Amino acid sequence: MSQKYIVEKYFQTLSKTATPAAVMAPHLADNFVWHGPQPFQSCHSFDQWLASFWRPLTEAFSGLRRDTHILIGGDSQGKVNNTIDGRCWVGATGYFNATFNRTWLGFEPTDQSIRLRWGEFFRFEDNLIVEHYTLLDIVDWLQQIGKNPLPPSRGVDFLYPPPSPLADPMLGDSNTTETATSMRLIRSFLFDGLNNFDQQNLSSMAIDDFFHRDLKWYGPGGIGACLSLEEFQKYHQKPWLAAYPDRKVQDLDSLFADGRFAAASGWAGVKAKHQGCYLSTEATGNTIDFNGMDFWLRRDDKFIENWVFVDMIDVFRQLGIDLLQQARNR
Repeated sequence: MSQKYIVEKYFQTLSKTATPAAVMAPHLADNFVWHGPQPFQSCHSFDQWLASFWRPLTEAFSGLRRDTHILIGGDSQGKVNNTIDGRCWVGATGYFNATFNRTWLGFEPTDQSIRLRWGEFFRFEDNLIVEHYTLLDIVDWLQQIGKNPLPPSRGVDFLYPPPSPLADPMLGDSNTTETATSMRLIRSFLFDGLNNFDQQNLSSMAIDDFFHRDLKWYGPGGIGACLSLEEFQKYHQKPWLAAYPDRKVQDLDSLFADGRFAAASGWAGVKAKHQGCYLSTEATGNTIDFNGMDFWLRRDDKFIENWVFVDMIDVFRQLGIDLLQQARNR
C-alpha cells in the first residue's frame, strides 16, 4: 500500500531533514489540516504545524527519536451501514524517546529520559495527505516527570509495548481474507457490542465474544494497562460505564483493517453524559466528546491486544477542570 510508504517517508523526513516542508510538498494536499491534542490548536498548513507544534516539541525534547510500533492502512469502513466511503487512512503509533531539557507546556525541564506515547492518523485523497491527526499521552508524560494531576491509576502505568511476536508486517500488502475478518470483527465489536450496553449489566455487550481472556489492553495515563479481560472489566470498563452509562461509539470515518490489525480514531469517537464519579471527579451532567485512537490486534477470532489513546486533557477541560494547571501547581 503506497500510502504507508508515504507516511514512513513523512516520519523519516521529520527526523532527518532540515527542510521537511520542501521534501513533503509533493505529498501534501493544498487543503492539508492537522488536529492535535489539547491544548494545541488545529493547523491549516504544514508550515503552521511545523511552527506551532513540531519544532517546539523537538526543541523541548532533545535527541527526539521516533520508534514506530505499528504502521497500518486501509479504506475506511466505519459508517454504521457498513459501506466503504472511499477514504484511505494510515494509522501509526509508538514512542518518542528523548531528553526533556527545555520548557514545554509551561513545565520546567527535568533533564530526564522520556518515552512519550504518540498515535497518528492520516487521511489520503489521490495519494495526498489531506488530514493529519495526532494524540500524545500527555498525562503519561506528566506522570514521568512527577506532575501527575490524577489519582493513582487502577491499571499498570508506563506499559505500551510493540505488538506481540508474529504480528503482521507494517509495510506492504496484507492478506485480504485476514483483513476482511478483522473488519467484520471490529465492526461487530463496536456497533453490535459496545453500543448495546443496557446501562445495567456488562454482559449486555458480550465483550468476551470479542476480547480474548488474555487480553492486553494498553490504556492511557490516568487509567493504565489491563493485563487480562478480567482486569479490563474491573479496572477500566466498570468505572468508565458507571461514570458514562449512555456513552455511544460514533460512526468512526477512519475505521479500517489491515491484516490482523484494525484501527480507528474519532474527533469525537465517543459521546456521553458525565453521570457518575470518575477519577475522583463527581458527576457534572456535562455532555462529553471523547477524542481518541485505538489499534487492535486479532488472534484467531478475538482481539488479543489493544493500544488506546484518550485525550484526557480535553476530557477534563469539558468537565471544567484544567489538568495542566493542576499539574503545574504540584
